[in-house]
Amino acid sequence: MNSNLLEINDLYVKAEEKEILKGMNLKINKGEIHVIMGPNGSGKSTTANAILNNPSYIKTNGTITFDGENITNSKTDEIARKGIFMSFQLPEEIPGVSVTNFLKYAKNKVTGKPVKIFEFKNELKKYMQELNINPSYMERSLNVGFSGGEKKKNEILQLLVLNPKLAILDETDSGLDVDAIKTVSKGIEMFKNKKNAVLIITHNTKILSNLKPDYVHILVDGKIVKTGTYELAKEIEENGYSKYRIEKK
Repeated sequence: MNSNLLEINDLYVKAEEKEILKGMNLKINKGEIHVIMGPNGSGKSTTANAILNNPSYIKTNGTITFDGENITNSKTDEIARKGIFMSFQLPEEIPGVSVTNFLKYAKNKVTGKPVKIFEFKNELKKYMQELNINPSYMERSLNVGFSGGEKKKNEILQLLVLNPKLAILDETDSGLDVDAIKTVSKGIEMFKNKKNAVLIITHNTKILSNLKPDYVHILVDGKIVKTGTYELAKEIEENGYSKYRIEKK
């Protein structure tokens, strides 16, 4: 059985005529947690958007293979249905659409199957309890009036409900206090199993101390210049990226 889930090979990507990724290579197997760290502008969020084929990011070379299928030029909604989920740095507010209805619609679109509302609400309540989310939020408009921490918890709630093969978490821990980071980490641990994988994009190591990733990648100037374990993330926290900026020249 092939354990490979995602493979990025020699990927070049530009946005607004500026080349951002310059030969990106990454391989993620099922059952693994990977982390991408790097200075601002190095291409971390571009990597996530390229995987989902955001049309604002133009691929000029390379391939992206997911679960044995070339998805380099697939449409974003098709990629989502194949099992890739992405949480955003700044989750959108959607007035007039409740958390329940949004998640019900999303699950229906991803699975292609009708959602049984009573079973679905019970599932939501169970996850909300685990994530310390007030059940009354089920009927509130999505992210409207939510604090930053509540929005990030709601992203993890979506992750658990949709249960994708690959979760891409882009700065999910940004701006969170210690308790919220623990809750988000708990949600990721609830999601994680031997058949799926997680790609975390982050600036700091707070969320990693709870999760202990399998691989940490340092992205500088559009390509991965170093791969290691959690110890590499701690080194970056202490010393920054200057060493790797020098090495890439």
